[in-house]
Formats: sequence, C-alpha cells, structure tokens
Amino acid sequence: MKTLNKIPTGKIERASNLLKAGAKVGVNYIKYYGNKITKDEEEAKKILNEDNAADIYDSLKELKGSALKVAQMLSMEKNIMPQAYVEKFSLSQFSVPPLSGALVKKTFRKYFGKNPEDIFDEFSPESVNAASIGQVHKAKKNGQELAVKIQYPGVQESISSDLKLVKPIAMKMFNIRKEGSESYFKEVEDKLYEETNYDLELSRSEQIAEECAHLENIKFPKYYPEFSCEKIITMDWLHGKHFSEFIKTKHPQKTLNKIGQTLWDFYMYQMHVLKQVHADPHPGNFLISEKGELMVIDFGCVKEIPSDFYEPYFELAKVENLMNQAFFEQKLYELEILKAEDSSEEKVFFSKLFHEMLELFTRPFNQEFFDFSDESFFQEIADLGQRYAKLSDLKNMNTNRGSRHFIYLNRTFFGLYNMMHDLRAEGIEINHFKKFMVENA
Repeated sequence: MKTLNKIPTGKIERASNLLKAGAKVGVNYIKYYGNKITKDEEEAKKILNEDNAADIYDSLKELKGSALKVAQMLSMEKNIMPQAYVEKFSLSQFSVPPLSGALVKKTFRKYFGKNPEDIFDEFSPESVNAASIGQVHKAKKNGQELAVKIQYPGVQESISSDLKLVKPIAMKMFNIRKEGSESYFKEVEDKLYEETNYDLELSRSEQIAEECAHLENIKFPKYYPEFSCEKIITMDWLHGKHFSEFIKTKHPQKTLNKIGQTLWDFYMYQMHVLKQVHADPHPGNFLISEKGELMVIDFGCVKEIPSDFYEPYFELAKVENLMNQAFFEQKLYELEILKAEDSSEEKVFFSKLFHEMLELFTRPFNQEFFDFSDESFFQEIADLGQRYAKLSDLKNMNTNRGSRHFIYLNRTFFGLYNMMHDLRAEGIEINHFKKFMVENA
C-alpha cells in the first residue's frame, strides 16, 4: 500500500477532495440509469452501491481524521447500510494508507525533539496498522516489544470543518431534521475531540485497565507515559490475532463461548459498575491470544454515563417495566424520546416504535442465559430496521428523538451485539459480571 507524504488539512483542500468524490458519485448514477435498461433493478442498484462506496471511501481514506471516522462508525451499522458500504467502510478500521517515514519523524521531533530511532532501541519505519485517526509502529526498548501509536497531523484541527461537510449526508441518511439536531452533532464533535486527545486516552486507558484487571480471561497492555505525549501513545506490544481475523477460522465452540463471556462481562462491568464504557466496540480494537484471551488495545473513545440517563435507560431493559404502560411512558419523557409538544399521532407512533424496539433489543437482559448465535434474533433486528425505514409516516414527523447520550450507548450495544454474533457465542450468562462486583468489593 502506498504511503502518504501529505494529508490535506485546510478547509478548502478537504472540501475539494469531497467534492471530487461527489462528482464521481454523479457519474455513477448516470451509469446506474443506463444499467437499468440492460440489467434488472437489483443488479443495477448493487453496482451503484459498490461504485459509490469505493469512490467515497477512496476520498475519505486520503483525508483520514473525523471524515474517515464517520465511515468507520457507519460500517458498524450493518442493519441500515447497504452491504457494499459496510464492506468498504469497514476497511477504515485497520486498513488505510499510512503516513510516510518522513512525516512520522517530523511528529517525533516536534514533541520529543528527537527522531524515534534515537528514543527506542529499535523502531519500524513502516506502520503495522493504519486507521482513521492514527497509525501504529512496532518498537523495542530494553528488550520489551512496544506498540507506538502516532496521530496524523491536522486531525484535531479539522474536526469541526469535517463534520460540517459530512453533516448533510448524515442528516439525509438518518432522516434528521435541522431543528433540535445540534445536541447530537455536538456530542459526536466532543467525542472526536476526546479521541484526538492522547493525554486523556492514556489516563483513561490506565484507569480502566486497572479497574477491570480482575475480570477473567482479559488482558490490557502496560502504558509508558515517558514515551507518550498529546499526539503519541506507547504501550506494550500484545501478540494475538485481530478479532476480525480470528473469527474467519474455525475454533471449538467452547473457546468461542469463553471469549464471548469475557467480552460481555467486560462491557457489563463497565456500564453497571464503572458507569463509563469503551464506546468503540469494533474488531480493530481487540486481539485474541493463542490462549483464547481477549486483549483490549485501544481506549480512544470512552463514554461516561450520567446517572439521570443510566437509571431510566436500564429501567426500560426490564420486561415488567415495558409492560407497565404508565411507567413506560414516563421513562420515554425522561429519555427525551417523547416530547411535550408532540401531537397525539406522534405520541402513539413513537411509543409503539420504541416499545417494539426495546422489547427486541433488551431481550438478552431478561434471560439468565442468551444465545448470540441465534440467527432469528438478528434477523428480527434487521427486519425491524427495514420496516420502519420504509414507513412514509416518518417523513412527516420530527424524528430527532432521544437524549444525546443514546448516540454512543446505542453504538456500543450495536457493536457489542454484532461482535457477539460474529463469535457465534452460545449460553452467555447475562449477569455473570456481578460475580466480579462481589469479589472486588
């Protein structure tokens, strides 16, 4: 893969890059209308989606930063995005053009006053993993293998302008109205700024690793503040397969179940005990060791859960509360799903929609054990999303629903459920994490 000697950082330069992609998309639609004459609708649409996904991704991967991060987030939305986009955008998790060695050295000289080879005993000039915000290099110091994550230049400075560029696309894709949408985009912007603050990531990584160290079958790297700064993080190099590579090969069901239970316990412990959670559960952030241990290698995105959101959110995970109409409605107002200005039609529509959604998504929480290999459960999720996406009623209603905290909590659960399903984990004990609460008390 070619290396990048320069990343566009100016507003005009980055906007120009996206406009070029837009022009290519326009050409793809012309081809689509021609293909409809000679091919059936389904095949023509498939070609259109593949061409558009490739052209948009090719543009975003040159920009890197928050524009590419949005693609990464969308790649997790398997139930609402065409498969061509999911497949192409998922490459942003760990397969994008890396920075050249010259740019890497420039970053080190800026923050440490030295080249990387003057700090470490060994330093690989080629990156081993390039993603949306930074890339990883392998190094050695005093015999210890290290992973050195380096942030791309200009990423933090371009967040605000990048979001303005992708905002119209997101609003159209998810039927978001301008009025009342500011808090949602502000939440995304704030989280992206946090992800580019490597000092914050370092402190959160050390804190969560320490507080979750007693969980079974999980490993975290040791971090090295003396070799870290606001744009560079150095940690132990962990040996294992990326989650996405691991699930491509056959493994004993017992191993898959063990990893699935570990992953589930890790997330439940964070949510219910720490009240903050690793909110970026995609395969690029996890490794699996030869012993079947889950290894967490990136804490760039962490969502703190305020109590005034946590309580009603998880109260609606209990089936008895879903069945209590008055209680259910009260919690919908607390979570900003229903609004005082809603018409009677909107109130009935969204109450029904969220009741159906919550009954489905919280089903695992109302069972002692759950089978995440159950295809019918995930097909129900896909069908529900498709059914409501096609409803004409939605086009005439204000669909900006729910507290801003939903964005990253829902993203976390979507990512977690998808990873559990990819593992085909069976017999997962839902409240197993409580064992660690007692032991750690």
